[in-house]
Amino acid sequence: MKIKGLRWWVVALIAIATIINYIDRQSLSVLWPDIAQELYPGHTPDETKSIYALISIIFVFSYAFGQAIFGKIFDWVGTRLGFVLSIGVWSIATALHAFAQGILSFGIFRAILGVSEAGNWPGATKGNAEWFPTKERALAQGIFNSGAAIGGIISIPLIAFLTIYFSWKSIFILIGLTGLLWLIPWWILVKAPPRKHPWITDEERDYILTGQKNEDFDSNADETEAYNPDTKALLGHKESWGVILASAFIDPIWWLFVFWIPIYLNEVYGMDVKSIGLYGWVPYVGAMLGAWFGGLLAQNRLKKGWDINKTRKMVITLGGLIMLPALLAMANPGGPTTAVIIMAVILFGFQTAIGNVQTLPSDLFSGKTVGTLAGFSGMAAKLTAAALTYLVPWLTSGGNYTPAFIIGAALAILTLLSVWILVPKVKAIEKK
Repeated sequence: MKIKGLRWWVVALIAIATIINYIDRQSLSVLWPDIAQELYPGHTPDETKSIYALISIIFVFSYAFGQAIFGKIFDWVGTRLGFVLSIGVWSIATALHAFAQGILSFGIFRAILGVSEAGNWPGATKGNAEWFPTKERALAQGIFNSGAAIGGIISIPLIAFLTIYFSWKSIFILIGLTGLLWLIPWWILVKAPPRKHPWITDEERDYILTGQKNEDFDSNADETEAYNPDTKALLGHKESWGVILASAFIDPIWWLFVFWIPIYLNEVYGMDVKSIGLYGWVPYVGAMLGAWFGGLLAQNRLKKGWDINKTRKMVITLGGLIMLPALLAMANPGGPTTAVIIMAVILFGFQTAIGNVQTLPSDLFSGKTVGTLAGFSGMAAKLTAAALTYLVPWLTSGGNYTPAFIIGAALAILTLLSVWILVPKVKAIEKK
């Protein structure tokens, strides 16, 4: 049996995994008003916000740790088994949230969730490098990045709707089961990398492999890459630090909204869970469109003859310049409708840029190193996201979120500086 366009089926499954990933992680923020009311009656909004921030920080630190771990795991065991380990554990961890009784138990389950969910991103990056030629990688990255946005669009109204019929505990169990069901088509379809997959057509195999600058993604492959540095040598390149710092600066902008959109709407506009379901999905529409736009724009420029360096830097810069004024505008957004539309613009800019930031590891290094650099970048990104999450309750005391958005604008500028200064030219790195 041969399947035409098998690489697109693979990236579609990764996108669906990303949707599930975001439904799982968003569930706590959407359900938090109900959880806080049941578990912490009599606490003030600032007190429950601090509790939520602490639980979220545990998640992000665990996520950062998991990024480094799973970067190596995907390089060791491959894309197929790596995703099975990641999504299998995070789905079980999500279901366990139903049994949480306070900070300690929530913290334990969020820690397990964070470590395991982290595997989605180095796995997606490695899957992209494995299954796509260079000229299609930004588009593929945009497709599974749009899964994060679609997960945000779906999760907030879906979870709000489920609260009509189910308790918050039952909802955690239901969404945990969804991830386990995903494992079935993944295990059946992704039997091997494209070089050895029995269902890929000869034409598609040749198209993928001839379009890759660095072709050795499997230790048993016949061809070897030109340069495959160990960890010490990898971190000795300033380009690696450009990728790591760009990820560290841009990622907290995303998490500022992932963690705080429902809390922001609840605190600033007095919305309950059902009202949050009506408004909270709007910013993720912008994110979805931005993910597609960034990938298609990069692909278009490459087809027009632009080189990788010019293309990546142009698209990343465009995304940063879209985010910057919109983040500043959040200082005084007016009503809730205007606020969520401005958030949509911010997340559009974010996703325009991030897909191309995330392709940099595969632009700069060989297949075996891609997962490692993506893991380090993801770890750095989550550490800075944790730092901002820790500061948010203090920065937004009394419901004033302006300082948090100003910090977001500064981070957008630092992202662009990291790419332009530390990555002088986006191209395959050669051994010193």
